Amino acid sequence: MSQGIAWLLLVVSGLLDVAWAVAMKYAHGYTRPGWTALSLVLLAAFVWLLGRVLTVLPVGSAYAVWTGIGASGTVLLGAALFGETLSMLRVTGVVLVVAGIVALRQAPA
Repeated sequence: MSQGIAWLLLVVSGLLDVAWAVAMKYAHGYTRPGWTALSLVLLAAFVWLLGRVLTVLPVGSAYAVWTGIGASGTVLLGAALFGETLSMLRVTGVVLVVAGIVALRQAPA
């Protein structure tokens, strides 16, 4: 797998992580079978993709980028879907995380 494909799959894995977090919220503590099943499928998918990506990319950068995508995306979807507060401080935090992701992506391995 090329580095370009690995970075693309890392982004996909991060987005699956966001979808997993949302599915977990909808699963209500594993009391809703459909949402619970979806959350487990998403969990397996993002962990599998992350594992594949780590065969090519440096673990520190890849994990930090993956976590940043998951955290930022979850904050934004939490606000959009669940009415969670999106204060200026939270938005600033997301912007800083995204800036860190860009820096890690651009840094030489």
